[in-house]
Amino acid sequence: MSKKTSGQFDRVIGECRHVFLAKMKDYGSAWRVLRTSSLTDQIYIKANRIRSIDGKGTTKVNEGIKPEFIGIVNYSIIALIQIELGDKELPENFGELEIETQQVEQLYDKYAVESKNLMQDKNHDYSEAWRNMRISSLTDIILMKLFRIKQIEDNQGMTSVSEGVDANYYDIINYAVFALIKLLEEEENQQE
Repeated sequence: MSKKTSGQFDRVIGECRHVFLAKMKDYGSAWRVLRTSSLTDQIYIKANRIRSIDGKGTTKVNEGIKPEFIGIVNYSIIALIQIELGDKELPENFGELEIETQQVEQLYDKYAVESKNLMQDKNHDYSEAWRNMRISSLTDIILMKLFRIKQIEDNQGMTSVSEGVDANYYDIINYAVFALIKLLEEEENQQE
């Protein structure tokens, strides 16, 4: 993987992390109440909105697709954290689900690093083929990965020969990062 891609990945993940931590400051770890299947659906909503905007060419809500891709990255990392920590029964006192910000930061960074390591390995094997892909194709692949996750969830996590749910979340993170890198490059080209 090129140094350029590595730096761009770090920059994009840094922006996603900043948004994530700002929302943690506002909301705490309220997301702990979500089951992984609910997170899958939340990611689906964001990916579907991106595809809808792409098809319509306009939006009624004054937000572009960049915040949606950031949300996809962050909800995918949350899903990986939830897999590690396990879905919990809804407690009588929400405070039982609350996680210290420092622990969440460590978990976020852990999964961001693991995603980058996977991306580096795949970029080596695929020669950064994603650079020649359209953002719309990256969105479609994210949607396909989500449908795979939903099928695995419907099968209570059982697969015959396929990767598990976590592998698909890692792929979703990386495809969303690729889209964000492409959007970043478009912004930089417009500024020149």
